Amino acid sequence: MADVAAPKTAHPGRTLIIFFAGVAILFGLVAIGGTWKPALGLDLQGGQRITLRAKDNNVKTEAMAEAAKIINQRVNGSGVSEASVSTQGNTNIVVSIPGESNQKLVDIVQRQARLGFRLIACSSSVPGACGGAAAPKPDKTTTGIVHDGLAWRAAPPQAWIDKFNAATCPPAAEPDENADAPTNPMVACSTPVKGQAPEKYLLSPAVLEGKELSSATAQQGGQNSIAWEVGLKFKSDGAKKFAQISKSLFTNGREQFAMVLDGSVLSAPRMDSPSLSKDASITGSFSHAEAMSLATSLKFGALPVAFESDPKNETIGPSLAGNQLDAGIWAGIVGLLLVMLYCLLYYRGLGFVVIASLLAAGITTYGMVLLLAGAGFTLSLPGIAGLIVAVGITADSFIVFFERIRDEMREGKSMRVAVEAGWVRARNTCLAADAVSLSAAVVLYIFAIDEVRGFAFTLGLSTVIDLAIFFWFTKPAVSWLGRFHFFSDGHKLSGLGTDTLGLDAAAIKGGAV
Repeated sequence: MADVAAPKTAHPGRTLIIFFAGVAILFGLVAIGGTWKPALGLDLQGGQRITLRAKDNNVKTEAMAEAAKIINQRVNGSGVSEASVSTQGNTNIVVSIPGESNQKLVDIVQRQARLGFRLIACSSSVPGACGGAAAPKPDKTTTGIVHDGLAWRAAPPQAWIDKFNAATCPPAAEPDENADAPTNPMVACSTPVKGQAPEKYLLSPAVLEGKELSSATAQQGGQNSIAWEVGLKFKSDGAKKFAQISKSLFTNGREQFAMVLDGSVLSAPRMDSPSLSKDASITGSFSHAEAMSLATSLKFGALPVAFESDPKNETIGPSLAGNQLDAGIWAGIVGLLLVMLYCLLYYRGLGFVVIASLLAAGITTYGMVLLLAGAGFTLSLPGIAGLIVAVGITADSFIVFFERIRDEMREGKSMRVAVEAGWVRARNTCLAADAVSLSAAVVLYIFAIDEVRGFAFTLGLSTVIDLAIFFWFTKPAVSWLGRFHFFSDGHKLSGLGTDTLGLDAAAIKGGAV
């Protein structure tokens, strides 16, 4: 039967070169990140379990749930994924984190993050300043808390000056838990820095609280700066108060103020200019990790529940024993080999395209897992299950494509024409199937619990990779093979022979090229 001329197609060799270049770029990015092993989840490698116990045994369920939510946001905001945060009754919150024990994560989890902006009445860096030198008077435009704070700073009570003079840094005893209450003045020390002696401050009641912040982010100081800082954005009322504070301190000679976090002076910057917007920044000798840690604690606010200061921190082993993990891996390998064997027996020469496509998908997926590991992604058993399920989805795409090609050749078309015509029909079918798979993965990721999210994420990732392999590897590979007589003439081992199509050799060769 006569056939129409083959439609114009993209050069398959060029498409394959672009695909391999993309894979090379992917592994180049992995090399830059320096991570060549996937990060494993808690069930595969173990990790640490932190148990926080509330000081009050009668905490409301809603408060515990809110505290667990904030802690979960803190942990994930610090770059850790696959962490599990759960409540135990109305007294305990259990945080399970994959990987090696990390004291910084313990600090992030238990930190109350009570932030206050206070005015400095006395400082150990300026001896004799308390009650001696004239202090700036409140500006006429200041009102309420800001006015009261400036007034207290101008003339601190002698009793507080005596407390300041008697205090030591670091403190000789654990301070009272209400010592940094916003309405109370306080004596505080600067945050300990290795190689530097801490400074001592007498501070006014808080003139601005952390709850008046809308966000906090780690950022670099400017276009040409490599220093890290924490950018703050205030809510409307907070911005007004900060504007009053900045104007008063700047007018009186670039005076200092203190940012107090959990009873320690985090920073005591000078006011270099009045604030005219909702934005400000905390500068200092921050590393990226330090800026991220601080921004995370400030961004996700104070915990609504007070916990004991010494949480239980223990190392836990993987929930899957080594033989169970090995059995799961072997099950995946055997399943993959069976798929390959079936494709070789049924599709013969075309089966090697399936094997090559599965290998390309596996290599690409592994590269993406390595790349995402640098961003905190950890691979758990549900995640591995998502990758294994995706093998069936990927193989199904090839089967649909090959059957469409066979159908077109049964109608008398040559292989080159059948590939292009079958591609149009198979492409739409596979796009619809992958759209359903991707939608299911998105829904699971949004609404499911953390453990199922790992499955949903890898299923969605594998589905996207399946589309990329199908469009940029499998199709151009089949188009390229169609130029060889082994396939175009219907060799019995090609998978397109007369025995598989139910045609004679003349019909296969008679199609138009």
